[in-house]
Amino acid sequence: MTLEELRNQIDILDRQLVELLSERARAAQMIGHLKVATQLPVYEPAREKVIYANVRAANKGPLPDIELTHIYERIIDVMRALQRDELASERNAQAQTSGSPATGLGRGGDHAPGHDTGASDAETGNKQ
Repeated sequence: MTLEELRNQIDILDRQLVELLSERARAAQMIGHLKVATQLPVYEPAREKVIYANVRAANKGPLPDIELTHIYERIIDVMRALQRDELASERNAQAQTSGSPATGLGRGGDHAPGHDTGASDAETGNKQ
């Protein structure tokens, strides 16, 4: 294949990845709604371990397991933030309908230990 053909293939794959990530994000939002209803925390380390194990089991290369796990750590960080947003929206809506002030979520206690909030250096894309 030529360089141009390979780049076109990557462009197609990138569009497919975007669609799959969007589908995953929609599922994460729905999970956020269910977590509000069942009062479950956003951060569930046991579930995340299962996800990482599933990803490593499905990996046939060429990405090393550790690199694929790093990619999924970032995906999960983003999905967790999306769920927090869903929880905040749900709680604000509940507070408005009940006439009581909304409960604050904050980031403390609900994020993974050792994980930052996802802030990144704008030029490099690396986490700060």
